[in-house]
Amino acid sequence: MRSYVNRMIGPLGTLANELLPKGLYARALLIILVPIVLLESVLAFVFLERHWNQVTRHLSEATARDIAAVVELYEQPEFSADPSRLIDLAQNKLALTSLQILPPGDLPSKELRPFFGLLDRSLTDSIRRQVRKPAWIDTVGQSDRVEIRIKLDTATLRFVAPRAQIYASNSHIFLVWMVGTSLVLVSAAVLLLRNQIRPILRLADAAESFGKGRGFPDDFHPRGAREVRQAAQAFLEMRDRITQHVEQRTTMLAGVSHDLRTVLTRFKLELALLREGPEVDA
Repeated sequence: MRSYVNRMIGPLGTLANELLPKGLYARALLIILVPIVLLESVLAFVFLERHWNQVTRHLSEATARDIAAVVELYEQPEFSADPSRLIDLAQNKLALTSLQILPPGDLPSKELRPFFGLLDRSLTDSIRRQVRKPAWIDTVGQSDRVEIRIKLDTATLRFVAPRAQIYASNSHIFLVWMVGTSLVLVSAAVLLLRNQIRPILRLADAAESFGKGRGFPDDFHPRGAREVRQAAQAFLEMRDRITQHVEQRTTMLAGVSHDLRTVLTRFKLELALLREGPEVDA
């Protein structure tokens, strides 16, 4: 079982290693950004799916109830005979901007459907349940208003309602605040992260410079978090031990070389002072 899992995860791990950045700063930045993006995505989805839809449905239900009440009152003789009272009631007491009583006729055949039809779907379903009359809805023609037409036997009622009372139009404020706050926090986290990673990068540069024999930075000293300071201090101690060991070996080799040169010089002088003979030739 473990071997099968390893075979499945192996290619994914290789692909992830190829796609992930190689630098420490970039990887640390991903560790901060990925959870924030995922969290905000989930929050935005839940907010749009639950809160935004629920508020819009409640507002649409309230507007549909007002329209149903006006339709029911208009069908009564005392209001149909004097529609001015009904118009005044709709404009002053209900959440309707205007009410017009048009001659009976067919509703517009072309329905304007927005790309993001949350308001259109919610209001259409609410009017279908509450009014139960042929209706036509325009949520696109005017940016701040919604037009609803209800077809009756004796007239066509044209309602105009403010969009803000039907649609949760200020819900984007939550998203703007959430994204704006996240950007501020991420910016602060990036600055703090740079300060924390800079000592590690300086330690890596110092170790690479010392390993390649280019000398050691004079201004390098342990800084940063406790663990980074411990690593830098251990590296400095290792550098001192290596330098001391190299100096000891150099001194020892210099002494041996001097001693060897002294013996060879004495041999050469003795050979020069000897008379010619078979021993010297040998």
